[in-house]
Amino acid sequence: MDVVVVGAGQAGLSAAYHLRRTGLVPGQDFVVLDHAPLAGGAWQFRWPSLTYGKVHGMHSLPGMELATSGADAVRPSAEVVGAYFTEYERRFDLRVRRPVDVRAVREGGGGRLSVETSDGVWSARALINATGTWDRPFWPRYPGQETFRGRQLHTATYQGPGEFAGLRVIVVGGGASGTQHLMEIAEVAAGTTWVTRRPPVYREGPFDEEVGRSVVALVEERVRMGLPPRSVVSVTGLPLTEAIVRARESGVLDRLPMFDRITPEGVAWDDGRTVEADVILWATGFRAAVGHLAPLRLREPGGGIRVEGTRAVRDGRIHLVGYGPSASTIGANRAGRAAVREVGRLLERAEAAA
Repeated sequence: MDVVVVGAGQAGLSAAYHLRRTGLVPGQDFVVLDHAPLAGGAWQFRWPSLTYGKVHGMHSLPGMELATSGADAVRPSAEVVGAYFTEYERRFDLRVRRPVDVRAVREGGGGRLSVETSDGVWSARALINATGTWDRPFWPRYPGQETFRGRQLHTATYQGPGEFAGLRVIVVGGGASGTQHLMEIAEVAAGTTWVTRRPPVYREGPFDEEVGRSVVALVEERVRMGLPPRSVVSVTGLPLTEAIVRARESGVLDRLPMFDRITPEGVAWDDGRTVEADVILWATGFRAAVGHLAPLRLREPGGGIRVEGTRAVRDGRIHLVGYGPSASTIGANRAGRAAVREVGRLLERAEAAA
């Protein structure tokens, strides 16, 4: 292949669309590999109570609007987006191969990359990595964590509030998913406690283009420095919706600072305060799923992959989309187009040198 695209979420499908549309490489010379069982990217794993009407800032893929008739606000977002991605792949004949696990990307000789997968080895002149973060939930470590007698789970496996009925629940994390889970759980739980490392920041007013550009610039700066990217959402603050206002007024969003240790019965602070719990829900985010790129030694001393635009600075054949500043749905669309443009230039230079 000329190009291998790894991942068929928003960023991967955007890249595949532009590869097909621009003709930078012939259609038979790129392939999209996706490890998920179905179309829909990470959306297919979202919890059932996350209806489409609760989703913030979902942008359509390039070339095909998310039809209003299929985007019923009360339907689970997993169903809405899954159906949309399925139709998108069919309409543009993207021929995603799944389920395929990409295990390692290595130097393949002759200037090519060797992409080792559960479906054999692919040889490529360039690789567009669109693996996102869903496969790498982040679990912080705290003293006594292994002694807790209750249940611990990460938001990656959250299935809705019903499983917490009548229980005492501690939700750890101040992001959008953490607050959404907390507000749902509070309606059925015996009691909830909200714990975050930093005080939550609430955003009032519209999230317009100017604000969006400044936020993306902050995330992009970290990536250019070779630091692990923060998500775009982590620097936007929590939108001050009516639901959040109500939850603050009722005391559900009454935040406590991070505890110092975990006990068999719950959590404790060094000042003597304790909270007993049956469940600890870790809404602590995700990290970029780029372990398969480790053989190429792309990481910088700061722990991240330094990227200019979408191009990995240490290896111009590798392009990362849906990484850092392009982790939002609209950013993923733009990054897919930009990556294909850069890959086209790379292939043209290779042809000229041949």
